[in-house]
Amino acid sequence: MPRIAAPTNVEQREQTQRKILAAFGTLLFTHGLPGLTMTDVARQAGVGRTAVYNYFADLEQLLVAYALDETGRFVSDLKSELALLDSPVDRLALYIRVQMEDLARRHLPPGPAMRSVLSPGSFAKLGVHVGELNAVLQDILRDGMEQGYIPTNDVTALSPLIHGSLAASASRGNEQHAGEHAAHIDGAVRFIQAGVGVVFNADGHPVRGFPAAG
Repeated sequence: MPRIAAPTNVEQREQTQRKILAAFGTLLFTHGLPGLTMTDVARQAGVGRTAVYNYFADLEQLLVAYALDETGRFVSDLKSELALLDSPVDRLALYIRVQMEDLARRHLPPGPAMRSVLSPGSFAKLGVHVGELNAVLQDILRDGMEQGYIPTNDVTALSPLIHGSLAASASRGNEQHAGEHAAHIDGAVRFIQAGVGVVFNADGHPVRGFPAAG
């Protein structure tokens, strides 16, 4: 009989599942999705191949579970950090920074690659968290417009433009020194803030220069 490392069978299963997801994430980052097998995941996790199948029927199910776990924790942490800031301009800057940091280290393939390997039903499951991120960003933009920091515009049209800029600006897979990485993110923050219309005074403070929306 295998030794139970956790106090209960439920906790043991949770620990094993976490090991499998972590191993899968490591392999995604180091080797990428093409050619990845369940055997590779089992070897990386230090468990038997059968054990992986006890949790996930196939690689697609494992990919979806990993993606939902990663994005779910990301959205929750992001909301907690944003709640600490009052200014919508500061929240927009934080949103940009956190997103770029996540994109730089993210193990998940980009959206088009995910769509090509997942069934429509599986891909649709991931859209829930994408929708949550869009809602978070749109709330920030809407608040900025209501307070006069951002000119009134269609937030549903702005959010995909911002996310597109973030994806294009991310240094995914590129080695950068800490100073270069920070400067890169600072540049993206300024670019996107200027793109939505935020204006700063000579002291670097945002100006309420637009009629309040609503």
